[in-house]
Amino acid sequence: MATETFSVEDARAWMTAFGKAVSENQEYLTELDSAIGDADHGTNMDRGMRAVEEKLAAANPATLGSVFKTVGMALVSTVGGASGPLYGTFFLRMGAALGDRSECDKADLSSALRTGIKGVTDRGKAQLGDKTMLDALSPALDSFDGTEGLSIAAASAGAAEAAAAGRDATAPLKALKGRASYLGDRSIGHIDPGSASAALLMGALAKACA
Repeated sequence: MATETFSVEDARAWMTAFGKAVSENQEYLTELDSAIGDADHGTNMDRGMRAVEEKLAAANPATLGSVFKTVGMALVSTVGGASGPLYGTFFLRMGAALGDRSECDKADLSSALRTGIKGVTDRGKAQLGDKTMLDALSPALDSFDGTEGLSIAAASAGAAEAAAAGRDATAPLKALKGRASYLGDRSIGHIDPGSASAALLMGALAKACA
């Protein structure tokens, strides 16, 4: 990809990479969810990303907004539990932010990511430290925003590392949102599955932008 722009082709490559990562890590995500959730996060996300690929292939969207709207709607309609609405909202908000353009620069991509994360916050009513996907997404975006002068590829690579660190940092936390919060102190010692899939999402962005 061009290092200074993010195109429709890059957005679709991101979704392809994310779908592959989810498929390859489906059992891992489900194992994490079996400890503090419904034991279906991997299965649900894999089903959702397969639907995303089908919908994108059928629609062949020409704008960034339509790419992410297609992704968001597919996830909302196929992923069960909280993950569908949360991931769906993330991509729908990104799509609304990017609109009819066919490519964007690094600043606009950052703004769209921040808009998507705000959508997750608004929908889930969670904050950093609540042991949710935000614990991976928020530090990832902070890293992305702190890379002035670097290419989108370099910024995305740093964001992926920050997301992975955020994922790992959920282990000692007590869950304050979602089904895991019902476990109280028993949620301590387990990585949050939503943060794990969010780390895969940011890793896929880095791969698509490399």
